[in-house]
Amino acid sequence: MSTGKSNLKINPKKSVAKFASIIGTATLFSRVLGFIRDIIIARLFGIYIYAQAFVVAFKIPNLLRDFVGEGASNSAIVPVFSEYSLKHSKEEFWELANVLLNLLLVVLSVITILGIALAPLIVRVIAPGFVADPKKLETTVTLTRVIFPYVLLISLAAYSVGILNSLKQFTIPAFAPCLLNISLIIFILIFGEGIVGLATGILVGGFLQLAVQIPLLYKKGFRLKLFKKFKHPAASLIARLMLPRLLSSSIYQLNNFADSIFGSLAWVVGEGGVAVLYFSYRLVLFPLGIFGNALSQAILPTFSTQVLDRDRDKLKEMLSWSLRVIFFVMLPASIGLMVLSRPIIATLFGGGKFGIGSVRITSAALFFYSIGLFAYAGTKILQSCFFALKDTRTPAKIAAVALIVNVVLNIILMFPLKIAGLALATSLSGINTFLLLLVILKKKLGDFQIPRVKSSFVRILAASLCMGAVCFLFSSNIIIANKVLNLSLLLLTGILSYIGFCFIFRVSEFRDLWDWLKQNRR
Repeated sequence: MSTGKSNLKINPKKSVAKFASIIGTATLFSRVLGFIRDIIIARLFGIYIYAQAFVVAFKIPNLLRDFVGEGASNSAIVPVFSEYSLKHSKEEFWELANVLLNLLLVVLSVITILGIALAPLIVRVIAPGFVADPKKLETTVTLTRVIFPYVLLISLAAYSVGILNSLKQFTIPAFAPCLLNISLIIFILIFGEGIVGLATGILVGGFLQLAVQIPLLYKKGFRLKLFKKFKHPAASLIARLMLPRLLSSSIYQLNNFADSIFGSLAWVVGEGGVAVLYFSYRLVLFPLGIFGNALSQAILPTFSTQVLDRDRDKLKEMLSWSLRVIFFVMLPASIGLMVLSRPIIATLFGGGKFGIGSVRITSAALFFYSIGLFAYAGTKILQSCFFALKDTRTPAKIAAVALIVNVVLNIILMFPLKIAGLALATSLSGINTFLLLLVILKKKLGDFQIPRVKSSFVRILAASLCMGAVCFLFSSNIIIANKVLNLSLLLLTGILSYIGFCFIFRVSEFRDLWDWLKQNRR
């Protein structure tokens, strides 16, 4: 352990890049499997009753998972346990882990029981438009009740991820989500259209994500002491840090929650709105999960260590570097998704019950969701820095503002733009959130190379826009009958042209990445 800590202090960027690459690779596998899962759902169910029931029912445990599980992990568990691993003995570390587990089991069990009992009310609240269709409402309520124990399973899995990440163990926790998608794919194919395959796949997948991490926890020293102790000073600190986070880092889930309410209003936005938003947002989550979430998750222990060492200069340098790297990846991804939204949706989901009309409205939603991609990822980096500083109140306040902005924009934009207006509202709210957090963190830390960050943003945006123009011209003039080959050529054209424009606009982040890759090949 001492060697790992020393290396982290000597070259934190290299360590973060290594951890992020592990998480990013695992997320890539999970996203690819997720796309296979979504393609199967889209072609078997279309954007109709079972697809909408799945989206709404699965959104509820996902929201609670983000609150109680992954949210607690990022905002409280990793910073506190990272400090504990440095300052305390292994026995004290695992004692705290057991106390936290006991508390989580009680809280999660209560939430699960309440969720099952209150499923009819919950569905009516988050999808009020379903009340007009009794069959859709009944199907969604039934599926919600059956899969609610997933909250318990996935939150305990997220707890395990937090403990292992604080010990710089990333590989197995990162690959665990793949098991959910594998499980869903298998059971949907076995049972076909309906809720049986969906429910079975979700519950089995949640169990597997937890089970696969238990051997590594045991190897690291964890020994289960069930319900023996419920009090610990550090557990109280985790609770204080976690409570404000119930709103802050869940901004995307909360915005999607609001989108579901408006998306269920078929008389305004059209039939299948919640499914359209789901399929389009899943594509936005692809680059966000592979790179944005991976970097923010990998960088949190480093931020926490730098705060603990009172090394503000290195903290600010790391923050500047991470934002510039985020822009380098997310800006071209954003432009690419906007320009190629139609061929991407048609290639991935088009076919079966997912017809031309579904492709048209889903690609429009993808176009507007993609506008805010750089802000979604940048916000996660800024939030990680706030969490490392043990400030969860500020992101919580900004998240409250973001939610209000999103709801207001939804109301304004859904009438002229229909379902696409809800996607645009999310993007504008996300950009507003990023800028507010950036300004507040600058006041809190002082300047963290902001002029350099701005310069990089402008250069990368210019290269990305030029890449987008090339992709647009290429897609307009060269049409290949095979959709997969056509999309592959468009993506390759985008990547190569972006690299070329990075040289033209002197994007230093590309040179840094190239140098880093050459060093790691030696």
